[in-house]
Amino acid sequence: MNGSVRLEDLSKRFGDVDAVRRLDLEIQEGEFFSLLGPSGCGKTTTLRLIAGFEEPTTGRIVLGDKDITQTPPHRRPVNTVFQNYALFPHLNVRDNVAFGLRFKDVSRSERRQLAEEALGLVRLERLGRRKPAQLSGGEQQRVALARALVLNPSVLLLDEPLGALDAKLRRALQIELKSIQEHVGITFVYVTHDQEEALTMSDRIAVMSEGLVQQVGTPREVYEEPETTFVADFLGVSNLMSGQADGRGRVRIGEVELAAGRGDVEAAGEVQVTIRPERVRLEPFGTAGENRLQGVVNRVVYLGATTQVLVELAHGDTLQAALQSGGEAHREGSPVTVFLPPEALRIVRRSDAEVGEVAHR
Repeated sequence: MNGSVRLEDLSKRFGDVDAVRRLDLEIQEGEFFSLLGPSGCGKTTTLRLIAGFEEPTTGRIVLGDKDITQTPPHRRPVNTVFQNYALFPHLNVRDNVAFGLRFKDVSRSERRQLAEEALGLVRLERLGRRKPAQLSGGEQQRVALARALVLNPSVLLLDEPLGALDAKLRRALQIELKSIQEHVGITFVYVTHDQEEALTMSDRIAVMSEGLVQQVGTPREVYEEPETTFVADFLGVSNLMSGQADGRGRVRIGEVELAAGRGDVEAAGEVQVTIRPERVRLEPFGTAGENRLQGVVNRVVYLGATTQVLVELAHGDTLQAALQSGGEAHREGSPVTVFLPPEALRIVRRSDAEVGEVAHR
């Protein structure tokens, strides 16, 4: 079956709580698609709706060209990898992987062969006789992945499967997981609250907040071209400032007028502008020119490859600059000029307004 997923006007209500609201989303076949957002944003509920573990209040779920909204979970061509892995402790690794094949029309010898192939895919073919308790957390995660893949689902759903691992192992498995997905060509729908995970692995990302999708795009698009204040603030570190826009890409903040070359440059009235710390430049105090603000270095934090410099501006806002370590040293309390390049300064919508607009579509 085609592995594309289409969610049409999908909603889920628990009592008086709208967990998912009027969601329209299309996931392409063979895509690594992530649902990203904070706890309570609706991402796991959306995954459970696709899996069939929850029934939608409104809307349809279409897999390929088939409406599966009323199809029970065990009849949907999808499989799920959970954070806790749910391995059977009394079975060895190979039997854990082959377990789901017992309910298929597959002989014992074929089950064994398919399980071995799945273990080879996750590079655990030598550990087939071990019990789950004899494996590391990362190895258990790969066994759970092999058990899901051996059934050859059209769509694989992953609910924060790396969440229980330490940071170093998690980063290593991010790359490995993406490599496996590209190799097998199965549609992956991945739930996470970790921005680095989503940016590292995804072909596209849906950023969610309060049951709504705030933005869908490639990792580069959602990071460099955020459409709302929520997306700008949630993905990585972002500088946000309030100001008055004139409808022609110019925004007055305090006593200074800035030129913004990105985003909703035709917006007029109260807006917010954003710029990523790595695009902020620090210059000698008193440097003149457009898009330059005067301030004082409030704090300097050495982070290895980069140094974080917090600058308190004359009008009261604090901006963060991310500078390459080894360059010019900035001392706390010293005055500086902050340059905000127009091509990096973006006017964004307020997320609250966006939530209202989407809810009433």
